[in-house]
Amino acid sequence: MPLRLVARCCSIVVLSGAAALAAGCANPRAEANTAQALNDAANEISGLRSDVADLQTRLDSLREVVAHQDTTIRRIAAVYNVPISQ
Repeated sequence: MPLRLVARCCSIVVLSGAAALAAGCANPRAEANTAQALNDAANEISGLRSDVADLQTRLDSLREVVAHQDTTIRRIAAVYNVPISQ
């Protein structure tokens, strides 16, 4: 009886090890697809960062133009004594 128990335990350990080994071996194609997807995502994120930087530059430029126009309007209003609300 104890010999059967030892044999059963050994077979369970061997089968468990084989299952773990099989699960540990990933499909190379799946790994390549995952790596490609990660590279694509990194490229897209880089492109988005570039777009955000470009939008920030344009926004800063527009703020400068608005500030200049605001100053010009205030000067014209001051020349003609036109009150401007804040």
